[in-house]
Amino acid sequence: MKSVVKSLFRSTAVLAAVLAGAFNTAQAAIPIEHWTHASGARVYLVASPSIPMLDVQIDFDGGSRRDPAAQAGLASVTAGLLSGGVAAQAGLPSLDENQLSEAWVDLGAQFGAQASADRFTLSLRTLTEPDLLQRAVALAARQIAAPAWPQAVWQRDRERLLASLKEAENRPGTQAGRAFARAVYGQHPYGFQPDAATFNAINVADMQAFYRRHAAACRAQVTLVGAIDRAQADAIVGQFMAPLKAHGCEPLPAVPQVQALARAVDERLPFAAAQAQVSIGQPGIARNDPDFFPLFVGNYILGGGGFVSRLTTEVREKRGLSYSVFSYFSPGRHAGAFQIGLTTRPDQAAQAVEVSRSVVRQFVEQGPTEAELVAAKAFLVNGFSLRIDNNRKLLDNVANIGWNGLPLDYLDTWTQQIERVSVADIRRSFARVLQPDRMVTVVVGAQP
Repeated sequence: MKSVVKSLFRSTAVLAAVLAGAFNTAQAAIPIEHWTHASGARVYLVASPSIPMLDVQIDFDGGSRRDPAAQAGLASVTAGLLSGGVAAQAGLPSLDENQLSEAWVDLGAQFGAQASADRFTLSLRTLTEPDLLQRAVALAARQIAAPAWPQAVWQRDRERLLASLKEAENRPGTQAGRAFARAVYGQHPYGFQPDAATFNAINVADMQAFYRRHAAACRAQVTLVGAIDRAQADAIVGQFMAPLKAHGCEPLPAVPQVQALARAVDERLPFAAAQAQVSIGQPGIARNDPDFFPLFVGNYILGGGGFVSRLTTEVREKRGLSYSVFSYFSPGRHAGAFQIGLTTRPDQAAQAVEVSRSVVRQFVEQGPTEAELVAAKAFLVNGFSLRIDNNRKLLDNVANIGWNGLPLDYLDTWTQQIERVSVADIRRSFARVLQPDRMVTVVVGAQP
């Protein structure tokens, strides 16, 4: 109990420090140091001495796009089992999942793993008091070096996953999401959907092989934000990368690009529910698309701006067809989806679809008004500081800069990039990327 109280006290102190430093961090230029570690890992550091904590993110090319089709979900469950314990090594005893969790609590620190579509990510958060920092880095290095891969934990977790999948099948949103992903991505790995068969096809040996193949020092990207200097950062990276050198550097196969839709797809799936789920969209852009900013600003006006968006005005305010309607781009290493989503009464689904399609078609043809653009720029520019007002947000942004090959001054010039967008830019970029007559429409639960 004493360790928990100490952890809570430390967390409160960190929060106070973050809040105290947030304003200055958001207002000043953000110096990002970048170098290649001796292990081959690419390192990005933002030294922030005013905040007595450190956030570390280690990214590998090992997200779900690397899953075999018959084992969809492999990257995600591999990340999940890393918390199952550590094996004995170098005179140190093994730790089961409970002992490992207690060790992190005693340090007032956090370590975890997760897999997104493109990345396999390890994350550490710790205070930078020297003894705590040293112990937290050492424990994280142990967890990276020697996961226990306990079969019993995987069997338990798989049963939980299968139960969650079964329960999720009773939700129309699940049905809509799966159908939309299949139609938009086709055979591309972005569209792979874990199910009972793919989870049952995964064993612990598969996870060990996936981790060894993808968690390679030569392809690692390590991002650090906090109260350390470059020498400390390089030493920490060395501790984390040392055990990964044994994984080698086997080349990874190329992943194909997402294919454009050849025709419109319209799926209406029956489902007994009070609300119909509607998804409309298509393959969008990769993150390195040169029109990222015009599309970003334009989408705020179209459907990303909440109550001030075109879609909300037409679908909700004028016609009362849905409480909420939104649109977004989800760019990644490949063309992530452009998607419109809403829920509506089953008897109004057809009208909601038609209105939404009409709004998109008109926006692609005509673009926004000058007044809409001025308002969007004002909101986005004035809200920029909220994107980097704590360590975690800043870490996410810097990691994205490295992962996507963006300029190191990207955050410093972000508002200028927004201000530079014109109505003509938005019209051109939307006309290039979106094809309103060749979109996927999935409706789950509409009345015939």
